[in-house]
Amino acid sequence: MKVAAVIPAAGTGRRMKSETSKQFLRLGSKPILFYTLAKFERVSEVDQVILVVREEDMMLAAQEVDRYGIRKVNKIVAGGAERQDSVYAGLRALEGRPDFVVVHDAVRPFASEELIRLSIQHALEFGAVVAAVPVTSTIKRVAAGEVVETVNREELWEVQTPQVFRYELILTAYEEAEREGFRATDDAALVERIGATVRVLVGERSNIKITTPEDLALAEFLLGRMR
Repeated sequence: MKVAAVIPAAGTGRRMKSETSKQFLRLGSKPILFYTLAKFERVSEVDQVILVVREEDMMLAAQEVDRYGIRKVNKIVAGGAERQDSVYAGLRALEGRPDFVVVHDAVRPFASEELIRLSIQHALEFGAVVAAVPVTSTIKRVAAGEVVETVNREELWEVQTPQVFRYELILTAYEEAEREGFRATDDAALVERIGATVRVLVGERSNIKITTPEDLALAEFLLGRMR
């Protein structure tokens, strides 16, 4: 069985209010991206990693991969305007035809190795798996500044990455979305759209996505606790 990982890391620092792309900001003494790539370096089930960055960050990304001895990154490719474009670029850059593809956000550095492995194991059985956690807050639908309804949260889950798919399934989903101009905010939505069933694996509350200064401060706290 061959497993590849696509790591979209083409985000900017806009919401982080930084000129540096958020994945290259320091978390402790290392860039956020390091912690993410290091996890996949240690997960033996993953054979190759495709790192997708902004074109202007390609040299920096190569330097960081070399500096920290990340051996599984065999390609660094330029991403697109949106996350969907970047993941599609990563899928097209894969060498050979892997059996499964793990898609994981570069700015989710705290996903555990166990969660990545479990996601792959579940994908072996079900073909498409996403990590997610149940919503705990009260959710209200709002329009024009007014509450329309209070949504029943019993069936609501906050989706994370990793998301793992059979290679042919995720590639087909992306190709159809590209042909038809369909846009989505995560990979599973494209797979759902072509009629495939996506299973949910209970994720980790610590598997946060770092997109704002507040997220980075929380990440520093979590890193300190882990140490």
